[in-house]
Amino acid sequence: MTVAILGAGVMGETLLSGLLRAGRRAEDLLVTERRPERVKELEERYGVEVVDNAQAARRAETLALVVKPQDMGGLLKEIAEDVRSGQLVVSLAAGITTAFIESRLPDGVPVVRVMPNTPALVDEGMAAISPGSHCDESHLHEAELLLQATGRVVRVPEKQQDAVTAISGTGPAYIFYVVEAMIEAGVHLGLPRATSTELVMQTLVGSAKLLRETGEHPVVLRERVTSPAGTTAAAVRLLEEGKVRADFLAAIEAARDRSRSLAAAADE
Repeated sequence: MTVAILGAGVMGETLLSGLLRAGRRAEDLLVTERRPERVKELEERYGVEVVDNAQAARRAETLALVVKPQDMGGLLKEIAEDVRSGQLVVSLAAGITTAFIESRLPDGVPVVRVMPNTPALVDEGMAAISPGSHCDESHLHEAELLLQATGRVVRVPEKQQDAVTAISGTGPAYIFYVVEAMIEAGVHLGLPRATSTELVMQTLVGSAKLLRETGEHPVVLRERVTSPAGTTAAAVRLLEEGKVRADFLAAIEAARDRSRSLAAAADE
């Protein structure tokens, strides 16, 4: 089965490289890209054929649309005449609904909406998938196989995709923000930057592994670190007084609202 990746930006290349590492043959993959220098780079690095969007739509059984939300309308207009009802269309564009895509393609084309995230670059991605109105189990399974090449996959109702975007799609940025703040705090307290960076990064990796492998609730794990009247208790009290938890909620709600507005803008 031939898969075409329409859009060779960061996420498109991430999906491409993940599929190759997962065992897909280069001859079963197509990529679209307009810039000549980028075409040459992709062909040399991955051994794949780079074609235009219309060719990809004609030749592939599965189309992965990996473009910016504001570019989706133009892409769909470009490929609409070449898409067939038997093809699977998988969209990785934030905020773009399956209904938006279905309305611009031939009737009956199955569409799966995906919200990935950037840890897919190191095969630790988290992707949530939602079926459109013409999808069946086989279509969802095929989408899962695609995304499992770069990490984990969950199924959610499409009405939850804006929340997914705010939590896991945007989530790495929140983590990096906290890591940046902790490293700077270490430097402020007198640690060399390299030492502070190593301390914070390994603390992050170890804490994530502890969460995953123990299955314990984060509150339980946090309380185990928090001795009465100790250093952790002093730090957490200050975070609570500063309403950091409430600010995180507000920030995530803002990301959700922005995801909704992207869909609304695309429909205009």
